[in-house]
Amino acid sequence: MSVDARHRLLAWCRPGFEAECAQELSALDTRFGGGGYARAKPGEGFVEFVALDSDLAGHIAEAAGAERPIFARQLMHGIGRIEELPRKDRLSVLLPLIASDERRWCDAWVESADSDAGRELSALCRALNGALIAGLKRKHAIDRDAHWRLHVALLSPSQALVCATDIRASAPWPGGIPRLRFPRGAPSRSTLKLEEALLVLLDEREREAWLQPGMRGVDLGAAPGGWTWQLVRRSIHVTAIDNGPMDAALMESGLVEHLRADGFRYQPPKPVDWLVCDIVEQPRRVAARMAEWLRQGWCRQAIFNLKLPMKKRYAEVQLCLDLLRDRVDGTLDLRARQLYHDREEITVFARRA
Repeated sequence: MSVDARHRLLAWCRPGFEAECAQELSALDTRFGGGGYARAKPGEGFVEFVALDSDLAGHIAEAAGAERPIFARQLMHGIGRIEELPRKDRLSVLLPLIASDERRWCDAWVESADSDAGRELSALCRALNGALIAGLKRKHAIDRDAHWRLHVALLSPSQALVCATDIRASAPWPGGIPRLRFPRGAPSRSTLKLEEALLVLLDEREREAWLQPGMRGVDLGAAPGGWTWQLVRRSIHVTAIDNGPMDAALMESGLVEHLRADGFRYQPPKPVDWLVCDIVEQPRRVAARMAEWLRQGWCRQAIFNLKLPMKKRYAEVQLCLDLLRDRVDGTLDLRARQLYHDREEITVFARRA
């Protein structure tokens, strides 16, 4: 039986984490009464979720936009599905389908999954994207002031799911991936994790208010200094905690104090603005330590990674987040995401409200 595309949601995710993404969407669906189901295959880099009707699909998409799922990089609401795109004139099928929706679009993206199969479609996506926007402009369907973005998700050379997102509650990058360049002078590629975390987990106003020159931070498990480097570049003083050596050039900045100490035992002599942590350790132990820092008021906010086990990863994430909420008094602003530069881990921002 065919399913109306308006009942569908499409989520881009990290290949290998389709099951966790599907569990997350199923949990949202259950909140609205349930009855939907996910379609996903390991390694594809996307999950299709079919809700009972288009209204429920819209409610799930709206809730996801407000709460920002952990494993879905971008969640899109279906408009139409095409099973046989003609190779020589794909627009002849796409444009009439898009025209059946009365919305105007601020932009249009042709995308594919972040997987081996998806990357084989990247050249086609680029070529089709320019032609699609030109076609939409001819039909006066592009309005830069609109808040809807059109997505054409190529699942294969001949198969596409046409979707929409509200730009006020969706990732502002194709595929939900901010493309970052490795900065010259950074001592390790792990620096991109914190750069992406600050970009994805905080908004522009928060970055301006909470990352000011002269602030103080602590980096647990700092060596060789990839995360410390991101704070130092913002003129934040950092106490780097690690028994290993720190990058020599970073130490010459004059903004870093290196203490050879155990990250699970160290506590600051006075409260700091930031705690960052990328220690390789069991996620529950890291979560418990972060909860202690926040509960004791040793830091105002924290960003940290939780390395996930091979099995029951979604359950472990929920356990760790619940642990943080239970052990920190008062309201906790908690945001978690599996970032593009993460691997078998998620990145968490926490701040006592």
